[in-house]
Amino acid sequence: MTTTPKQKITIAAIVLAGLIGTAAVLTTERHQETGEAEHGEEHAGEEHAAEKAHDDDRIRLSGEQLKAAGIAVQSAGPARLQASARFQGEIRFDEDRTAHVVPRVAGVAEQVPVQLGQRVRPGQVLAVIASTALSEQRSELLTAQKRRELARSTFEREKKLWQEKISAEQDWLQAQAALQEAEIAVQNATQKLAAIGATGASADLNRFEVRAPFAGTVVEKHLARGEAVKDDASIFTLSDLGTVWAEFAIAPKDLATVRTGQKVVVSSTAFDAQVEGTVSYVGALLGEQTRSARARVTLPNPQGAWRPGLFVTVAVRGDDPQVPVAVLADAVQTLENRSVVFVAEAGGFAARPVRLGRTDGQRVEVLDGLKAGEAYAASNSFVLKSQLGKAGAEHGH
Repeated sequence: MTTTPKQKITIAAIVLAGLIGTAAVLTTERHQETGEAEHGEEHAGEEHAAEKAHDDDRIRLSGEQLKAAGIAVQSAGPARLQASARFQGEIRFDEDRTAHVVPRVAGVAEQVPVQLGQRVRPGQVLAVIASTALSEQRSELLTAQKRRELARSTFEREKKLWQEKISAEQDWLQAQAALQEAEIAVQNATQKLAAIGATGASADLNRFEVRAPFAGTVVEKHLARGEAVKDDASIFTLSDLGTVWAEFAIAPKDLATVRTGQKVVVSSTAFDAQVEGTVSYVGALLGEQTRSARARVTLPNPQGAWRPGLFVTVAVRGDDPQVPVAVLADAVQTLENRSVVFVAEAGGFAARPVRLGRTDGQRVEVLDGLKAGEAYAASNSFVLKSQLGKAGAEHGH
């Protein structure tokens, strides 16, 4: 059979269309296989990244490394927090045991045997002052005493004469009145001397001794030998530093949390020491300038460590709350602006984000992220944080 040209063209077109269709099918299958392979690689990469991120929060430590780092492990659990409100304060003199010594007589200082900062005994002489006013008062006492002796002698004589019917009763009564007036004059002169702390008996009528009213330390001295002083001049400040005051200001919003008799802990950043006490006074009025109330704590100071002028922190104890889950404050670290606790697991620790609540400075309440009974790095957790940061840096390189 002879094939015409037209038939040849038709057969060629059919064959070409079949070849094109076969090529399209093969291309489609190849694209599908390539897509599946790429999707598989992408999925594997995501799983690897997730495993890497999971491992980035973990620190692997052997038992020897754990011991060398000094990391102690404890279990999270319930605790009673020591609730306290903190205030900034200052150590001041105990004003009940502080005296501004004045001479009470005008004169000139003849002796000043004590030095600034010296401890003195009760009644110890602080200064000797020569005073003309004191000399006049002692002279007045001596004159009154002489007149009393004379009045008594006259009274005894007139009494005897009256009893013997030699003189009139009126003379005896006049002598009795004169004696009583003389006795009053002596009492008056004695009380004048007592009011300024002087005695009547002295070889030098003008000698006045200024004495310490109680045992203490000379914290201020404003007198030198040969210096003239007034009767009301403050020449010494004497304070018993065996007790001091820790004074602090209370804002109106905190007035309800501070009451007389509450326990406090006073500490200072100047040295590693603290002392317990009680609130002895809370002011009833607010200061016009500060708009705060003053409160104070009376502190024992046997060693003299709490010096007036020292800035302190006063922690006023409140009601101690019980919390279900708490960890030591040193266990909490910050990673990428998150609070974390390193939880113990097989072969090391994992940094776990936590949500924190109240704290007393030693323990912290955990609201979320950690359960009671879970073990965590209680001390030296900063070592784990350092190792975690180092591992991240090495991986970045």
